[in-house]
Amino acid sequence: MEANRTVRWGILATGGIAERFTTDLLTLDGAEVVAVASRTEASAKTFADRFGIPRAYGEWDRLFADEDVDVVYVATPHHAHREAAGRALEAGRAVLCEKALTLNAREAQELVTLSRDRGLFLMEAMWMYCNPLIRRIAELVRDGAIGEVRTVQADFGLAGPFAADHRLRDPATGGGALLDLGVYPVSFAQLILGEPDSVQAHALLSPEGVDLNTGMLLGWSDSGASALLSCSLVADTPLTASVTGSLGRIDVPRGFFFPERFTLHRNGREPEEFESRNDPHSFRHEAAEVMRCLRAGETESPLVPLDGSLAVMRTLDAVRDRIGVRYPQEAATRA
Repeated sequence: MEANRTVRWGILATGGIAERFTTDLLTLDGAEVVAVASRTEASAKTFADRFGIPRAYGEWDRLFADEDVDVVYVATPHHAHREAAGRALEAGRAVLCEKALTLNAREAQELVTLSRDRGLFLMEAMWMYCNPLIRRIAELVRDGAIGEVRTVQADFGLAGPFAADHRLRDPATGGGALLDLGVYPVSFAQLILGEPDSVQAHALLSPEGVDLNTGMLLGWSDSGASALLSCSLVADTPLTASVTGSLGRIDVPRGFFFPERFTLHRNGREPEEFESRNDPHSFRHEAAEVMRCLRAGETESPLVPLDGSLAVMRTLDAVRDRIGVRYPQEAATRA
């Protein structure tokens, strides 16, 4: 793809996250949304009319077959990610797939293998990794600004309550706090420390069998570092994060996954404040990274590497194993 060519997007699903992404996407130079698909043509048409999208499909495969679509943004619930992203890749389309990438590591590996075998772009929509301040935090840690990392702490909890028939409490849609919210603290910790060697977890489960409140303790044997993480559908947690090292600490205030600022504390020095000059709440950063990769002919993003997404899914699987959560679509065994 030429360096300055317009990237033509197809949007799959028409819920709230698709609306937010499309709103931000349309503010990017060189981005065009040419088609949208949903389970019903009426829903797709309403979405298309709202955003001025020329084509609306009531069938997924019509979107995947649209030769004008360069990349498909998959915004379905988790349980449909494997099917939707897989069918898009099989049709020859690049894919940006919402987090968590799939229900489990086995499904994620299938998508990664498919994309690599076909030489097609695939990226998990972990917008946090594309946020300029999160990238700056990772850079400071890599450069030794706080010495050797000792601990990471992060939480993401909502007060709820969510009714029993809500998507977040439905095992069939991958409900529970972990895949919707816990993926952020886990991804933050693994951005800093990589995949853990040990995983411990405790949870409050709903009558339906999904996690309502989960605490996680991850460990790294080589460094002795640990991460204390939590997610909740029944508690309004601080939504903060911190990384503590042998020479200092980085504190990220409420909304750590789209921070407006953070503070670097270095032993013996005054605290340093870092602030965002770009919209931290925007999906523009991840969309721009997808477009950069496509124009450069890259099939994976260095900011959101597929091996990193696989590692996060393995950790989420391990957490679910510890707390006893299994989704009805899953086979008797998992990767």
